[in-house]
Amino acid sequence: MTFQTSLRAALFGLTALTLGSAAQADQLADIQAAGKIVTATDMHYAPFDMLVNGTYEGMTKDLFDEVSKEIGVEPVYQDIPWTAELPGLEVGKFDIVIAPVTITPERLERYTFTPPIADATVSLVRAAANDAIGTPEDIAGKRVGVQQGTAQFRQLQAYGETLGGVDVREYGTTDEAYADLAAGRLDAVAGSLPNLTYLVKNRPETFALFEPASFGEPTYFAWVLRKEEASESFAAAIRDAIQKMTEDGRVQAIQEKWLGSYTELPLDVAAE
Repeated sequence: MTFQTSLRAALFGLTALTLGSAAQADQLADIQAAGKIVTATDMHYAPFDMLVNGTYEGMTKDLFDEVSKEIGVEPVYQDIPWTAELPGLEVGKFDIVIAPVTITPERLERYTFTPPIADATVSLVRAAANDAIGTPEDIAGKRVGVQQGTAQFRQLQAYGETLGGVDVREYGTTDEAYADLAAGRLDAVAGSLPNLTYLVKNRPETFALFEPASFGEPTYFAWVLRKEEASESFAAAIRDAIQKMTEDGRVQAIQEKWLGSYTELPLDVAAE
């Protein structure tokens, strides 16, 4: 056997081994072998994700704790800025993004979504003492805060164009936007209906919902995985867990605990 023949045989064997390993890649199997799911979320997005005296809690945590039990592993929760979450997911820094991510057609093409975990319809909140505005149309020409990089930001921009323009102010977190609204530096804040309902419920002396609060098309929040063959088993396990939790009442109990009411959600995100 010549040197060239030996080299070709070695390279062929290495290529076959690499392709075989790729073909056998299975994220769920890897997670179960490791005994943990590494997650990313933004812990400044009440009522879904919050740091209370340094402890992580919220609706997302309650839901994902139960999902992790069904899969048989421990969740590892990481506080990551929202703008770094999807890029970090794509390069494999974590297994899943559990920050509530709004399902959009563009994101469905790029990522694998779990079944919805909550309503995400964009809505508006104002200072309780500000009676000069009250309906969505009143934000024309006003200063409206919104978290940067979100679907709510894009929906606010599009809605503002129909009104002749809105002064959109971007924030790294919703907490920062709420603080500026309370201080009078904003006229309104746009966000998902569950977030704003929770805010007003807990701080009625400071904030009030618009009437009607929502505008635009109904949307949903879900969690996000990489869109690859290796993630299919992991996505299926999460879907099965959420379906089981919906049927046995755990999803309803968690929604009612954090949102004050229960909304039946679809399992098929592709249709949304």
